[in-house]
Amino acid sequence: MAQPPPPVERTIGERDLTDWHSRLGRYLANSFTAIQQWTSARLLLVVVLAVAAGLFAGAVMMAGEIYESVMEQDGVYVFDQPLMTWVMAHRNPSLSPGIALFSDSGGPVWMPVIGAVAALAMCLAWRRWTPLVLLLLGAAGSLALTVVGKRLVGRARPPLQDSIPPHEYSASFPSGHSLNSLVIAGLVAYLLLAHISSKVGRWLLVIGMSLYVVAMGLSRVYLGHHWLSDVLMAWVVGIAWLTVVITAHRLWLTRAFTRPADEDAARA
Repeated sequence: MAQPPPPVERTIGERDLTDWHSRLGRYLANSFTAIQQWTSARLLLVVVLAVAAGLFAGAVMMAGEIYESVMEQDGVYVFDQPLMTWVMAHRNPSLSPGIALFSDSGGPVWMPVIGAVAALAMCLAWRRWTPLVLLLLGAAGSLALTVVGKRLVGRARPPLQDSIPPHEYSASFPSGHSLNSLVIAGLVAYLLLAHISSKVGRWLLVIGMSLYVVAMGLSRVYLGHHWLSDVLMAWVVGIAWLTVVITAHRLWLTRAFTRPADEDAARA
């Protein structure tokens, strides 16, 4: 008996991911579809990367405002020390170990494990490589952005005497835990949304993942491992990269589902 075809992450509820509602989205999808009809796969990849770079540039401009405030010590920077002082005064020793354990889930050890397990589970359940490809792409990009940001800014973390062990010694800006957890959690949620039929279930997933991301960022400030502006920068850059990866996937879906119709029309 033939097995049913593996599911495709084309829709989220009643929303067709190959249907672009905004004018920019329609222009992007139409251009992408037109280009792939007469160009090679390699050139098409270059075009996709160029589009991704353009999308990312917009978010970089927003992140630049946070970066500038840190370098010039104004803007959101002025809230860093007052917030850290308030957090230190309100820490609960009985909660701190649990918060530290939770924060570890977004670190360089457990976040790759969580992402790998999620990708493997979805690949096996849906018999598709899409989850693995998207999560690898998302993780590689977020890691690269974290490393580049830390080396570019080289900002010191809050003083060790103000933080809760185990201490961390890498540069502070941006928060790698916050950035990487946002990208991985966001991609897992995006993939799962296409396979949850209940609207309530989809809302619960979005709320749950959002709370996880926010809690991860706040935990970094609570533990004294990052300033508030480190976390804000991570969120802005993480949302930007998440948008790029999801947009690339939607373009791939658009190409995959329009190509047969185009080929039939050409033969006719």
